[in-house]
Amino acid sequence: MIPVMRPLLGEEEALAAAEAVRSGWVAQGPRVREFEEAFAASVGARHGVAVSSCTTGLHLAVHVLGIGPGDEVVVPSLSFIATANSVRYTGATPVFADVEPGTGNLSASTVEPVLTGRTRAVMVVHQAGVPADVDAIKALCAPRGIAVIEDAACAAGSTYKGAPVGTNALLAAWSFHPRKLLTTGEGGMVTTDDPEWAVRLKRLREHGMSVSAADRHNGGSAVIEQYLETAFNYRMTDIQAAVGLVQLSKLDMIIARRRELAARYHELLADLDLETVRDPECGTTNYQSFWVWLPEGAPDRQEVLAGLAERGVSARRGIMASHLEPAYSGHGSVELPVTEAFTARTLILPLFHDMTKSEQDQVVSALSATLHASRLTVRG
Repeated sequence: MIPVMRPLLGEEEALAAAEAVRSGWVAQGPRVREFEEAFAASVGARHGVAVSSCTTGLHLAVHVLGIGPGDEVVVPSLSFIATANSVRYTGATPVFADVEPGTGNLSASTVEPVLTGRTRAVMVVHQAGVPADVDAIKALCAPRGIAVIEDAACAAGSTYKGAPVGTNALLAAWSFHPRKLLTTGEGGMVTTDDPEWAVRLKRLREHGMSVSAADRHNGGSAVIEQYLETAFNYRMTDIQAAVGLVQLSKLDMIIARRRELAARYHELLADLDLETVRDPECGTTNYQSFWVWLPEGAPDRQEVLAGLAERGVSARRGIMASHLEPAYSGHGSVELPVTEAFTARTLILPLFHDMTKSEQDQVVSALSATLHASRLTVRG
């Protein structure tokens, strides 16, 4: 079975993790600090704060802005449910906005209709690595005093207007889950240019301690820490950071390979009546996922996924719509026609670094055969 995703992990990552274990310092320590600095530099940010996941990073981003009960944060429903959940964690209300069909992203025109006097922030997702037009959303929000948070979970290495996604972000959160291009197993990062927020974010991830455990250890004298505010345990380990540093050194190579594979998919799929993920006008995607739209009149997507599985291909449903999940039953929202079409009519094809041409041919052949079996027409 051809998997939908396989992380690029090897001997270098294993040796780096083993060296962290042998060092005797496996909790948050010097490797975390090194990873924070290297990752922040790679995305054009001044500060990085490593955390246990992108979800906890998003929670801290909302928290540090002082958002809470009675406040609203605009989010796309078309996103992993953690995006909306991170707002709920603070007691604020996530407000769903629709997305653009070509990118799966929020835009100024989809955000504006749901803004209210209670809106404190907009959480923009760079969906599956496709960069959103953040500047247009900032231009809409800035005069209203509304903050823009970037959910860049999938976007490491994507570009926006010629610079890395995350450059000039107020607050951006990143994921290092195994389905992402850069993985530490689990883990995440918050990046920002604000030094005061960076200091507070580091404190918030570590129970609100005035001095971190690593700094106390390296201080050379006894230090009694204080706990300055109610906070969280959202730390990353040095083992994870060691793996992350190796992964970061490979990121450019990984992206180049994925874009090569995506270009070949575009060629192979040209004869099928399918729309596919592509670079938007505002930047370039890292192709964290390769989605395709099933054409009008196509069979139920579950039938297509089953047909692919029968032919040795593991595909996945398209991006979820949070407002359709039981956790958000009864949660009011505007009509979201593009979101509902996107989540119902897209599927994600296999794409991973060491994918071979024969595997890619098999995926396209399986998809074509499945569609033909359902009496769908093929152009040409």
